[in-house]
Amino acid sequence: MDQAELIAVLRDHQPTAERPANILRTLMAIEERFGHVPAAAIAPVARALGVPEADVAGVVSYYPDLHTKPHGRHILRLCLGEACVANGSSRLLADLKPRLRIGLGETTADGRLTIERVYCLGNCAVGPTVMVDDQLYGRVTDAQLASLIESFR
Repeated sequence: MDQAELIAVLRDHQPTAERPANILRTLMAIEERFGHVPAAAIAPVARALGVPEADVAGVVSYYPDLHTKPHGRHILRLCLGEACVANGSSRLLADLKPRLRIGLGETTADGRLTIERVYCLGNCAVGPTVMVDDQLYGRVTDAQLASLIESFR
């Protein structure tokens, strides 16, 4: 993590009388700049915003769009909520692991794809649902998922 870049992000997100401290907005800017939120950024963020480190760490651990380690260029989110599991998302997950040689929360060796689990994508009526980056796919079959993965290779 480049300290000068971190300082620049923190300077842009300094709280003011008109704009109070916003932990999430600051962390999202760090995620965008570095591709993740390094553990070493927690204390400087807390100091810059005037909040406890535990609050910053809590936001990092709560929001799935914040990553504590680098992730792939593309993120495949597989819904494992009840409706999607009832419609076969567990089967999709079982197919993904040997195909990509990675598990949940891991990134392919070439750095192209990270698999993450989510518990609802708001697409319950057409599960199983997969989201790749910002694109949502419903009623995903094994063949469609295989084709989708190949498009990112």
